[in-house]
Amino acid sequence: MPPTASPANRFALDYRAEARRLAQPVVPIIDIHTHIAGTGASKIYDDVRRSFGVKLTYSMTQLPGVQAVKDLLGDSIRFIAFPTFNDPDKHRAHRQGFIEAIEQFHKLHNSRMLKLWNSPRLREIFPGAAGADLVELDSEWRIKACEIGERLGMMFMVHIADPDTWFRARYHDPVAFRTKLEQYEGFERMLDRFTAPWIAAHMGGWPEDLNFLDAMLTRHPNLHLDTSATKWVVRELSVHPREEVVAFFTKWNGRILFGSDIVATDDHLQPQKATTSPMADLADSPESAYELYSSRYYTLRTMIETTYEGESPIADPDLMMVEPTKFNRMSAPPLRGMGLSPAMQQTLYAGAAERLVLEWERAHP
Repeated sequence: MPPTASPANRFALDYRAEARRLAQPVVPIIDIHTHIAGTGASKIYDDVRRSFGVKLTYSMTQLPGVQAVKDLLGDSIRFIAFPTFNDPDKHRAHRQGFIEAIEQFHKLHNSRMLKLWNSPRLREIFPGAAGADLVELDSEWRIKACEIGERLGMMFMVHIADPDTWFRARYHDPVAFRTKLEQYEGFERMLDRFTAPWIAAHMGGWPEDLNFLDAMLTRHPNLHLDTSATKWVVRELSVHPREEVVAFFTKWNGRILFGSDIVATDDHLQPQKATTSPMADLADSPESAYELYSSRYYTLRTMIETTYEGESPIADPDLMMVEPTKFNRMSAPPLRGMGLSPAMQQTLYAGAAERLVLEWERAHP
C-alpha cells in the first residue's frame, strides 16, 4: 500500500524510495545520539539506518534493555551510560542508582561516555527541596556521576535546556524552572571542572542563538555539539539565513557531530499500549515505526546535503503549543537546506566522531 499522510510523513513520501534517491552519503554515518530499545523496534531501526547510510549508532538504552539490543545489532551499536528512567524509584534511579548504572555500563558494555539529562522538566520530577541535590548541573549527584565517569575514563554528553518554544509556552515560572540562560551557569562550571570532552546534545540546547553557541565553543575547547532532536534543530536552524548557518558549521567544523535522537521502542509496534512512555504514541505499527525512524534521517540529510526550501515533512507540535489558533497537529515549520560541501559532510557525518569519540575509546580501553 502507498504511504498515507501522517505526522512523521506529511507528504506521504515513500521513504524507501527517498533513501534510494538520496543515495549513500559521502561517508558512512556515525549517529552519536539515539535511544534504541526493544527487539522488534531494533530490527526496524536497523533496516532504516542501513537504507540511509548509517554504519554505527550510539544509543542511550536503559540498562535492563541493553543486552537484547546488543544481541541484535552487535558491534554496530555502542551504549552511553544513562539512568533507568522507567525505574519506579526515581529518587534512587537518578542518584545512587545512576552511579551504579555508570559502573555497569562500563564493566558489562564497555561504555566510554555517560549522559546527564538536565532538561528543566527534571524540576517537575523533583520540585523544590526534593531536587536541591540534583537539578542543577553542578549539584551534588551530578558531580558524583562525573567523578565516577572521570575515574573510569569516560567522556560526557549533556541535555541542557530546552527549546525557546517550551520556555514561552511551558516554563512560565522562572523561579521554578529558571531562565534559559541560567541553565548554562552550572554547565560552564562543569566544563571547567571536568576537562574530558563534552557533547552538548541538540545543538547545545540553543540552536535559536548561534552567537551564544559560538561564544560557548570559544570559551570551552572541550565542548562539542550534536545535531540531534530533529524537529527542534530543523525548525530553528532554518530560521537563520542559510549563509549564517553554513558559516557557523564551517567555523566549528570538527566540533559538531551528527545525531538524530531517534527513539525506537516496541511500544511503536502496537496499536494499544499499556505504557506511560511519552514517545509511545508516535507510531502504532511496524510500518508507521519505519516511517517515524526514516523521517528523522531523511529530514536531517535533506537539511545537510541539499538546498531544499519548503516545509518540513515532519509535523511539529511546538508550533501549535505556542500558537494554537494558527497551527494544528499537522503543521510544520520551513526547512532550509544548508547544502554543505562534501568535505564538510564527511566531517559532520563521521570524521568528527572518529576523531573525538572513537579515538577517546581507543585511548581509554
